[in-house]
Amino acid sequence: MSVAMQCSQLTSGYNGVPAVRGLDLEVHAGEIVAILGPNGSGKTTTLMTLMGVISPIAGEVTALGEPVIGGKPHLAARRGMSLVPDDRALIFGLTARENLTIGLPRKAKKHAINQVLDYFAPLRAKLDTRAGFLSGGEQQMLALGRALAREAKVLMIDEMTLGLAPVIAKSILPILRRAVDELGTAVLLVEQHLDLALAIADRAYVLNRGCIELSGQADELRGRRDLLQASYLGEVTSIPETSAQVGRAVGNV
Repeated sequence: MSVAMQCSQLTSGYNGVPAVRGLDLEVHAGEIVAILGPNGSGKTTTLMTLMGVISPIAGEVTALGEPVIGGKPHLAARRGMSLVPDDRALIFGLTARENLTIGLPRKAKKHAINQVLDYFAPLRAKLDTRAGFLSGGEQQMLALGRALAREAKVLMIDEMTLGLAPVIAKSILPILRRAVDELGTAVLLVEQHLDLALAIADRAYVLNRGCIELSGQADELRGRRDLLQASYLGEVTSIPETSAQVGRAVGNV
């Protein structure tokens, strides 16, 4: 799989104060990578910097073969990157149909809607409903569908299941997995529900206090709750540098 997005020694924050330090991570096409960690660990700051919303203090970000320029997220969007923030950034006064198709060429609108409904069938009956009147789950489907309608090559999602009932969250995550497998999209997913994230992710990074405490294959991490707990508490003393080393570490802890 080709690398769709990566950062090297990324340090970023606000007003010159770092919130994340020295991050090295990458996401491949057709892969879901989860960013996990406690509140305040720097997960959202990481996404905002990778999208170009925040300018990095140090380090480099590249996506789809080109540098990401801080402070110019519109350039990243034109290139095929998309960020679904935790508030979903829908236009509540517009219908679901209008949210899906706004900004698209006329000839592309019908195809975009059909593609979205193929993944999120419950939206079919809600296309002419204003986004502000949709349920939380429907709004999240709409936000994800909007990114898919624009054929995002790199999709970043901040707290996808925030405020959703567990049964709704469990129904949406497998749809995301299917879309990634079929479309080859690279997904970086910040998620508060550890088990749900690791169930659909290929790999995961755990942030704590702005640094990567642990990384590895999702199936390896699922079986080691003690290792995850230690990383959440900042008690991991050595961090393997490759997936193979993570696997050996998990087997030896």
